[in-house]
Amino acid sequence: GVDEAAILSTCNRTEIITVAALDGEPRLLEWWRRERQAPEGYIEKFLYTHRDTGSVAHSLRVASGLDSMVVGEPQILGQMKQSYAVANQVHTLGPVLSRLFQHAFAVAKLVRNRTQVGAHPVSMAYAAVQMARRIFSDLQSETAVLIGAGEMIQLIARYLNQYGVGRIIVANRSLERAEKLAREVRGYAISLNDLPGYLGDADLIISSTAARGYVVEEAAMLRAAGKRRRRKPVFMMDLAVPRDIDPRIAGMEDIYLYTVDDLRAVIDENMKLREASAQPAEVLVREYAEEFTQWLEGRDAAATIKQIRASAREHRDAVLEKAHRRLAAGESPEAVMAFIADTLSDGRRFRILCVVDDFNRECMACVVDTSLSAVRVVRELERLTGERATPQVIVSDNGSELTSVAILRWA
Repeated sequence: GVDEAAILSTCNRTEIITVAALDGEPRLLEWWRRERQAPEGYIEKFLYTHRDTGSVAHSLRVASGLDSMVVGEPQILGQMKQSYAVANQVHTLGPVLSRLFQHAFAVAKLVRNRTQVGAHPVSMAYAAVQMARRIFSDLQSETAVLIGAGEMIQLIARYLNQYGVGRIIVANRSLERAEKLAREVRGYAISLNDLPGYLGDADLIISSTAARGYVVEEAAMLRAAGKRRRRKPVFMMDLAVPRDIDPRIAGMEDIYLYTVDDLRAVIDENMKLREASAQPAEVLVREYAEEFTQWLEGRDAAATIKQIRASAREHRDAVLEKAHRRLAAGESPEAVMAFIADTLSDGRRFRILCVVDDFNRECMACVVDTSLSAVRVVRELERLTGERATPQVIVSDNGSELTSVAILRWA
């Protein structure tokens, strides 16, 4: 069965993150196939599986943007946080996944702070806004006119709103779509027919439409420039193909006109910088994946120690019960004491509680007998597991219920 689960869904991936037994994987895959109403064998064509330490490292890479189509993209972290929130809301998280998500969020922040993975914009929208910020150090007093209402302009509007631009005006052929976007970013909507009257107020003009001709013509910008009472730079970004903005406008004084070709050169260079920055980020991910794995192993070890104590108590209680029955049957106290001593001193009175071959590669056993040392336990375990096992860790517990615990690991 599945003890804990969460689902991460993005534009190019769907991941099911679980804490489950290995034999539960086929049932999980069959459930997924039925949910998606996919034919037999279809999902397997696109399936990848990570287990144990690999799954931890993968989750940290995803949260840090290292596993994205665009290295370092920030959106994936928000999507992971949404996945965590949904799973938490429907109560499918437990101690392991809750800690894994929080660990992933912390590592993603660390990667951003310690490396340059997220420092270089590689999406058109984000790069456009970053170029505008090079010209205007403070956007709070600037007015942005956005032409269009498609996905690109929507992203730019959100980025500008996030950076606190003073005023956003959305111009679109469909006033209804312009109003919808304007409400989201606390802006003002106008129709394309009214655009020329607002160009004189604009400090930033960014256009991305599917128009066949120029949306912003040279004559309109000349009239707008004449209305400006102060000399101030105007940032213009034409993201349309074919162009929305008359290229002759670039020759006007105080106008900085960029096109999608300028952005592509910036993005290509930034991609190289990001990929170089990804190398130290990968080192951080491996380090913190190992840290989480150690916590997980410690948690598993604690559960095993609990099992060992319970087993020791069961064995003690069973011996005492037999001793009481012998006393009740009239056996002498001396004989009963001898029975207890012989039973608890039997070197064979132990059991291997767990053997894990791939992940921890260890076996553990306990002996309930104060006369037996952990070294003798190790030797007996070597005999049982064969020559492949060599003792690396020996833990002794001097408590009244548990005498020795031996842990063996093999390469």
